[in-house]
Amino acid sequence: MSGALLPALPVLAALAPGVIIAFLAEERHRLRTGLNLAGAGLQLVVVAVLIEEAARGQTYTARLPFVAGMEILLHTEPLGLLLAGLSAGLWLLTTIYAIGYLEGAPHRSRFFGFFSLCVSATLGLALAGNLFTFFIFYELLTLATYPLVVHRGTPEATRAGQIYLGYTLAGGLAVLAGLVWLQQLTGTVEFAPGGVLTADAASPAALTLIFALLVGGLGVKAALVPLHGWLPIAMVAPAPVSALLHAVAVVKAGAFGIVRVVEEVFGIGLFTALGLGPPLAALAAVTILYGSFHALFQDELKRRLAYSTVSQVAYITLGVALGGTTAAMGGLVHLVHQGIMKITLFFCAGAIAETLHVHRVSQMAGLGRRMPWTMAAFTVGALGMVGAPPTAGFITKWYLGLGALEAGAGWVVAVLAASSLLNAAYFLPILYTAWFRAPAAPWPERHHRFEAHWMLLAPPLATAVLTLLLGLLAQTPFSALQWAHLIVSREFGTWLQ
Repeated sequence: MSGALLPALPVLAALAPGVIIAFLAEERHRLRTGLNLAGAGLQLVVVAVLIEEAARGQTYTARLPFVAGMEILLHTEPLGLLLAGLSAGLWLLTTIYAIGYLEGAPHRSRFFGFFSLCVSATLGLALAGNLFTFFIFYELLTLATYPLVVHRGTPEATRAGQIYLGYTLAGGLAVLAGLVWLQQLTGTVEFAPGGVLTADAASPAALTLIFALLVGGLGVKAALVPLHGWLPIAMVAPAPVSALLHAVAVVKAGAFGIVRVVEEVFGIGLFTALGLGPPLAALAAVTILYGSFHALFQDELKRRLAYSTVSQVAYITLGVALGGTTAAMGGLVHLVHQGIMKITLFFCAGAIAETLHVHRVSQMAGLGRRMPWTMAAFTVGALGMVGAPPTAGFITKWYLGLGALEAGAGWVVAVLAASSLLNAAYFLPILYTAWFRAPAAPWPERHHRFEAHWMLLAPPLATAVLTLLLGLLAQTPFSALQWAHLIVSREFGTWLQ
């Protein structure tokens, strides 16, 4: 196969099966399942090959002329492959989970069609080689996820979808305004290590306003305060959609876009010279504390997890905002770590809801005795979010803390400590209730061979194991931490020289 086609293959591996699935009759269960798994498996294999090639310094580029002065550009390089690898790996597990979760449900062909389109858009923006391509896939992601949010068709789901569209389309307009402004200043904005803008491209005020437009628009999907309002409301969506929104697609697209703007559009040098780091770091810190604080008061399990996402995703923005190599490593590695830990929690929440119809923390007394494997996976994910060693979450917070001290921002360490205490305050009561409190009444007998359908149990167990391995093996080659180190060396190298 031509190397020029390789960057497009992960996108097509999700898109092609999705288009076919969308037009399948509901009773074509086996064909739909086969197409889903084949697309997810092919995408994972191709992304794995591209990661291995990038580790050896080999990259591939695909260009498609679009309109005068603009082109669709896909490029395989370490930063894009960080998100692509996370998306491909978790899509396979989420597909398995969704097949089990939606067994017997209506409109499965429609669901999996848009589900595949959503992942295809995520891979497209991950591998985008310029800001225009990123924007195209970023907006496609909005359109692909809306039908998933409203999938149940209830008035609550319809309202959530309308709010979601209102927020995300407004954010997209802000990104478009920044993109057009940049196009007028510099022409096509291709992503490049060290950034493509220079201080003489426009006045400091104009550059600052462009940055505000881009980060403000991206901050909607990243759920930065006060642009986060859509996220808790969108929890009416089915559990596989919640997992996708929080761990793989939408919030990651926003956070990843902020990383791209800071490191590959403005560049660390210009970003620092314009003084953009402190206000962005402050916004991230407010979001971290706000989300953690509001999670304390949520009895509905998925809603508590949603506010946890508001807090946790802001670590990524905080890491790049501090402007140093160690902090950037912490932020980048958290893009992977948070995704794996959070999808574990949503997988477990969905399994509990489907098996026992339990949706609230106050209903979980004694749940660990009825669903011990599910709660064991939930426990690992929760402790990871707290930052307990040896989980992946500990690695994130350790590097963010070290990076903050290196940057002379000791106040960030206080924010991280406060956040960890709040994380413990809203996760540990769940664990205590599930493991140590007696149930009010005996739990129903099992309807499956295992405590839940095996397709609902296997994925969270796999991601819980990954949460531990990413912490224990953080210093090994090809770990997320080492890949983040490769990215930072590439992104900061020009500026440090």
